Amino acid sequence: MILDPEFASFARLMDSLSPWLDQVVIIGGWAHRLYRFHPSAQRLDYPSLSTLDTDVAVPARIAVQKQDIHERLIANGFREEFLGNNRPPATHYHLGSEKSGFYAEFLTPLTGSAHTRSGRSNATVRIGGVSSQKLRHIEILLNAPWHVELSDTEGFPSVQTVRVQIASPVGFMAQKILIHQKRSPSERAKDILYLHDTLQLFGSRLPELRSEWLSYVKPQLHVKSAAMVERAPGVLFGTVSNSIRSAALMATGRVLSPEAIRESCQFGLMRILQ
Repeated sequence: MILDPEFASFARLMDSLSPWLDQVVIIGGWAHRLYRFHPSAQRLDYPSLSTLDTDVAVPARIAVQKQDIHERLIANGFREEFLGNNRPPATHYHLGSEKSGFYAEFLTPLTGSAHTRSGRSNATVRIGGVSSQKLRHIEILLNAPWHVELSDTEGFPSVQTVRVQIASPVGFMAQKILIHQKRSPSERAKDILYLHDTLQLFGSRLPELRSEWLSYVKPQLHVKSAAMVERAPGVLFGTVSNSIRSAALMATGRVLSPEAIRESCQFGLMRILQ
């Protein structure tokens, strides 16, 4: 039985990416959904946050043999939607003909300047045949990823088990903290709910998450970025903010107060980061 309508679409994407599943990492909202299938995750009595897009982190270089990623996506029914004026253009890879449906986008680390010496934007690059957006802090999501094994037992429509790499929960939360100020108000609120729910999922494993922070995530951050993450329990969750209030309103189907979000996030992040 398929858990939700988007799972079949996600399975189609994983089939398209099957030659590179040991190199790419699922990040963003779909990583958060897949955390529930990890052996360390606790069972929660509310559904995961939904998202139409799948963010796929790719390294700067990826091996291509017979078909590249673009060719496999097209063969599996995906189509391109080009956005903006960059070269190559930012691209959403939609499954099917409906613009409002499931789509994937590819992201890769931005290193150095956001512009070339000639003044052109350094926002996109073609990797493995697909257009990938360059963003800050993607490298912490590619480093030391976790993985989940998906099969028909979990409602994954596949005849065999598929091993999918996902961003580690600590990298996921650290990246959300680092980009917080650059997000829109609605995105900030949803990111806070992502932080809350991730801490709920792995609440019994906080010492292990602290070990991940110290061993894998913190060492690859600039000292200023690491300090920003470590200040988050006080800066983001010292008081109830408008973003926290909006996050509580987004938590449909459950009773969750702004103060409960603030308290849970501050406690969990302090145990991991300080």
